[in-house]
Formats: sequence, structure tokens, C-alpha cells
Amino acid sequence: MKIVSLNAWGGQVWDALAPWIASLDVDVLCLQEVTRAPVQSPEWLRYVDPYRDLAQRSDLFGDISALLPDHQSFFAAATRGVLMDDKGVAVHSEHGLGLWVRRNLAVTQFAQGFVHGTFRPDGWGAEPVPRAMQVVRVQDPGTGQSLCVGHFHGLRDPTGKGDTAARTRQTERAIALFRSLWQQDIPAVLAGDFNLLPDSASFAQFAQNGLHDLIAHHRIMDTRTTLYTKSQRFADYMLVSNDLMAKSAFDVPDQPEVSDHRPLILVT
Repeated sequence: MKIVSLNAWGGQVWDALAPWIASLDVDVLCLQEVTRAPVQSPEWLRYVDPYRDLAQRSDLFGDISALLPDHQSFFAAATRGVLMDDKGVAVHSEHGLGLWVRRNLAVTQFAQGFVHGTFRPDGWGAEPVPRAMQVVRVQDPGTGQSLCVGHFHGLRDPTGKGDTAARTRQTERAIALFRSLWQQDIPAVLAGDFNLLPDSASFAQFAQNGLHDLIAHHRIMDTRTTLYTKSQRFADYMLVSNDLMAKSAFDVPDQPEVSDHRPLILVT
């Protein structure tokens, strides 16, 4: 199976992202920073806060789903608030995670929840905003192969990506939700934009639960593209169970640039 994780950056680089998604031939696609339009909206909206001023696709979830008609789709909303269109009109928007599973695969179990906070329905508010997580168990009826895949978007702290009590709780919640579907009985993948540094204590916690970091294992030194201009180059990680450590091909390509994050691509 081919599993891909990417922080999609709200679809800011849509002209590159769309053809790349259409050509992926992916079995399970995990995207973070996905927008969804709960009401009819123009194609683009603008998000502004003290740290960012971003143009975003108003319905990236719908956009990606249209590119993957042979996939089942699942959206996890973390926040709902108001964005502006190019005429200054306020439009409601949701922000969270998207998961797409090839239709020929049987989704035998699915769970979603929060690694930080709970759903925020009344605006984006102060950092850190709520962060969601999705987990799915799939089986290929043709081969009998099963796999557990999860992803989450780690909380953003304006002071940095170092270990904090909130990040420790986040890791504990991520492990608990993932283990609710995975009892170490089948191969497993946990990925996403964790917003952690490579030396975070979280990776020892994950390893104690049978999930090992491919970024460190393959000595990947950069998970960002040239569209990201800050010096700290780590954000995205993919963890796998022991049985996938040596049996899988792993890549973190720098081209094409479809986000300010690089995609994580695993073929089992």
C-alpha cells in the first residue's frame, strides 16, 4: 500500500498541489491544514491573525475529494470561524484534517478525536487552537493485508516547538486514540505535522508503544520546502511499527513544492 501524509497549507500552492494529488496513485492520503466550506463559498478566502496572512482554498476538502473520485473521504473539524472573501464579505469556514482511503479497501474501523482541546465553534481564538486526529483500520480483501493508519496535527505554540506539558498530554492522547484501534496485531503508520523537534521526549513515548520514527531512522534533515523561510526545518514525522521499518520504501521529496511542507511517502 502507498500511504502519504502532508500538511497541505490550506491549498495555498493549489496550482502545484492539484496535479500532484491527481497523479499520486495513493491508497491512504492524510492531509493536515485542510479547509472545508460549510456554506456555499468562493474558491478562495483569507485567514489573518497576528502571525499569518494566508490565502486559503475555501473548500480544500471538497477540492481534493473531486480529484480522488475512487476514494472514500473523511473530514475532522477542529475549528470553525469566519474568513473574508476578496470583497471583504465574511464567510464561515472549518479547519482540520482530511483522510482519503481508496474505495477498494475495506474500512473496518474508524476513530477521530482531539490531541489538544475540543472543537472550537466560535472562531479561531488564541493559540494553541484545538488539534484533531484521525485513525483508520483498512483491509485489502484481495490480499487479506490489513493496516492501521493515523495522523494528527500537533499544537502550535508561538514560543517554539520544545517539549511542554501540553505537548506531553498531546502525545498521551495521540497514543491512546491510536491504540484504541491498533493492538500491535497488524502493521501500523502514524504520521502528520507533529510540530515537534527531533529530540522531543514524545518519540521515546511513541517507541515504547511500538511506533518508530522514520525521519530519524533515515536521517532526514529537512521536512520543509523553500516556501518556508524560517531556519527550523523539522515539523513532519512518520512513525511505523517494527514490521515496516525494513520492509518499506520511504521518501520525503523536495519537488514538486506543493506546500511549505514536504510530503511523507511510504510504500509497504
